[in-house]
Amino acid sequence: MFKVRAFLAMAFLFSGASTSAQLKDAETIVFLGDSITAQGAGEKGYVTLFREAIEKARPDSGIKVIGAGIGGHKVPNLEARLDKDVLAHKPNVVVIYIGINDVWHSTKGQGTEIGAYETGLQSLIKRCNEAGARVVLATPSVIDEKTDGSNSLDKMLDEYSAVSRKVAMETGATLLDLRAAFLANLKEYNTANEPKGILTGDGVHLNDAGNRFVAVRMLEAVGEVAARKPVLRHVVMFKFKPEVTAAQLDEINLAFQNLKVAIPEIQDFERGLNNSPEDHAKGFTHGYLLTFASEAGRDAYLPHPEHKKFGALLAGKIDDVFVVDYWAAE
Repeated sequence: MFKVRAFLAMAFLFSGASTSAQLKDAETIVFLGDSITAQGAGEKGYVTLFREAIEKARPDSGIKVIGAGIGGHKVPNLEARLDKDVLAHKPNVVVIYIGINDVWHSTKGQGTEIGAYETGLQSLIKRCNEAGARVVLATPSVIDEKTDGSNSLDKMLDEYSAVSRKVAMETGATLLDLRAAFLANLKEYNTANEPKGILTGDGVHLNDAGNRFVAVRMLEAVGEVAARKPVLRHVVMFKFKPEVTAAQLDEINLAFQNLKVAIPEIQDFERGLNNSPEDHAKGFTHGYLLTFASEAGRDAYLPHPEHKKFGALLAGKIDDVFVVDYWAAE
């Protein structure tokens, strides 16, 4: 199993970051936020993972990564300590990840009114820009992880996230829409509709998976990792009849592989023989993985004349077939 650090470094190295990175050598990036960011500076936190990915992929860059999170803080708190905790470092990039407490503390009458939240974000970005720093503004993520809209503060979080998006657009800040990213991920991985335990430990603060998830989103936001686009996987498993010869298998494998040339909707193709030691293959020996950009691409492939021609080649040679399609998600 890959360790967290190795995973992030590999993602970085194979992303084409060296040609598209926004961070320049010797730049300083400061992560400004609340307890999520404070914990993010810990051993397995997203700020630390971000730093380690940079150091692994660009060891001579001299890029400095600083965490400036304090538990319980809201937008007004960030305004009060911006000079001391952020601008004093002369940052080139400031990542502002805030909004959870501005919403959450409203349940105790101590939240941030939405108008003050908006003007506060505008002020933070303006002051950073005037100091020579470009800003990445993140929307607040989640307060509980249920996916059916029943989290008590979902509506308010969506309203504050909309303000963050608006402010980013108006100020020219780079938008990192963590709210949307979290919701998309939870839709895939929280089908049981649990209130916590997927990306957070308590519904708010990131667990290891959440820290890895946010670290990659941050790397994408500053241009160090290419943003991953969702793709549709088409998995095919064959159980061949015993009398099928090696020469026939070679013909089938080559014909299947050549569909990638004949059918442009196939983005990628790979194949291989079962190598599992678990003895659960149920006689399926040959696996094929096709990648499509969309369901429309997959749907064009299925009735394609070349695909039908390939199907005719299989006639009488297949004992069983297993097919499953899924959207690839992190």
